[in-house]
Amino acid sequence: MMSDDEILNKIEECSVNAMRCQHNTLSSILERNGGVRYLQPYLQRYRKPIDAETFRRSVPITSYDDYSDHIQRLADGVDDAHDASLLSVDPLRCFFYSSGTTSMKPKLIPYFDSAASKAASSLAHQASTVILRRLFPPRDRINKIMWFLYGGDVKVTKGGYKAMAASTFPFHNNTANPLLSICVSPREVILGSNVEQQMYCHLICGLRNFDVVYGIRAPYAAGLIRAFSLLESKWKQLCHDLEHGFLSFDVPDVAMRDAVVEILGGPQLGLSVRIRSICGQQDWGGIVGKLWPEVRYIRCVTTGTMRQYYEKLKYYAGDIPVLGGDYFSSECAVGINLDSMQPPELTQYVLLPTAAYFEFLPYGWNEASSDKEQIVDISGVRVGKMYELVVTTHRGLFRYRLGDVVRVVGFYNSSPKVEFVMRAPKTPNEIITEKDLMSAIESFQVELKNAAAAEVMEYASYLDMNVSPKQVKIFLELAEGCLFLKNEKLHDSVLDFKRCCSLVEDKLGILYKSQRERGEVGPLLVSVVMSGTFDKIVDVAIQNGAPPNQYKPPKIIRNREIADFMESSKLVTVCLNSLNG
Repeated sequence: MMSDDEILNKIEECSVNAMRCQHNTLSSILERNGGVRYLQPYLQRYRKPIDAETFRRSVPITSYDDYSDHIQRLADGVDDAHDASLLSVDPLRCFFYSSGTTSMKPKLIPYFDSAASKAASSLAHQASTVILRRLFPPRDRINKIMWFLYGGDVKVTKGGYKAMAASTFPFHNNTANPLLSICVSPREVILGSNVEQQMYCHLICGLRNFDVVYGIRAPYAAGLIRAFSLLESKWKQLCHDLEHGFLSFDVPDVAMRDAVVEILGGPQLGLSVRIRSICGQQDWGGIVGKLWPEVRYIRCVTTGTMRQYYEKLKYYAGDIPVLGGDYFSSECAVGINLDSMQPPELTQYVLLPTAAYFEFLPYGWNEASSDKEQIVDISGVRVGKMYELVVTTHRGLFRYRLGDVVRVVGFYNSSPKVEFVMRAPKTPNEIITEKDLMSAIESFQVELKNAAAAEVMEYASYLDMNVSPKQVKIFLELAEGCLFLKNEKLHDSVLDFKRCCSLVEDKLGILYKSQRERGEVGPLLVSVVMSGTFDKIVDVAIQNGAPPNQYKPPKIIRNREIADFMESSKLVTVCLNSLNG
């Protein structure tokens, strides 16, 4: 077991010798998996060992679609998929679900039991823990985390393999998990199968042990906003349940219910009175510190599309710092946030050169081009330039487009420092990006607050290709109860709303604007949908197998079913007939 200093020294050493570590990482991957059936057509004519130049020249860039048939054969337990070491020589242990953000159905990422991958992942997680521990040294009695984790239903594939979220894999292990000892909620809550019930139970366990909770965590900021919104709407019921020592909230899962009742330890009248006095003021600004006075930090991912939730999270947090998470994906660890106190717009990740072999595809690169020289390794990246990440992992993914666009902002020793920009567009047909949409809505939100005292809670866009000309539709969910939605003010509100919407088109990017001016894109439609619409989308996605921990509400809708559901939830729509609104 390494000491804290040894762990940080290891990270330092890797970053100092980043290029050498990258070559060693690729050599290790190819030495182990260079002969798998997937790679044979590309590498079988070359003598071993295969160097990086040969590998990059011979093996094509891939995406999930290039593996989907192979992965399905593995999941189905087709014999020849295993006999020939299809993707890895290591034993297949289970599958991880991707986020499922855009497709409603998540991807399956095979988890091969690779010693090298486990070592790299372990170092990344240990370093993250050490950095946090140095920021906030542990205290003897105040040592619990209110961690909003959702194990979700573990599916079993046709071949008998479990499929789950990567973030909850440690909790599904039969071995003792040290993380459970710091969670304020029992294992039964984490492994429950209904997110709203689990969220309620996390809250009541946190409130019951309010004086020993020193941190609040969730994988993504969106999850914390949902949890604090549930607190706002259910605080009276939470007080009732604490007062009586049992759950009146509908939790059919007997194991979860019994475990929470045991945590409650009987009626807690004094605690109920305390919470009523705080929540009864209906002032939710700084509510975290009021209810949990020992909390020293809140931690979650706040970059990319999660950035929109940061200000609301800061509102709930008050003076308590909101820390950014690290850069981990279902496929591999990517980077460490060495300065997690920074706000989302300043968050930077140091790439981990032992986690995978990284390549960088310049953003905007033509997919059809055969000029692979444009793709660079870490020695060829340029500060200020945006790239899509391409990874070769220890677990059977080769030159795989991760789908993330990052900007290189500098170097930590010789390892690139990157900021997360957005998810990459999926097809050449897309005319606005997540970044374009986020920028447009940020400007729109400021104007809408001034003009109509309305707050945008969620938003997404959809490019309708079934009409001629094609048309961009933007769906907005506003804060419940805002004056904009009052019938007696609707006419005036719509006029104000339409004026604000002109700001949206101004910010949707050059590609959209040029196609709009040429008449290739029809008038922009902006619709307000019913309160709770986006929560329903999340629920449907989870029912379809998306992991609750990792699901992120889509900003660019690519699924017709989601778009149709949004259409069915519309309250009011405005059409911008010209670029001036």
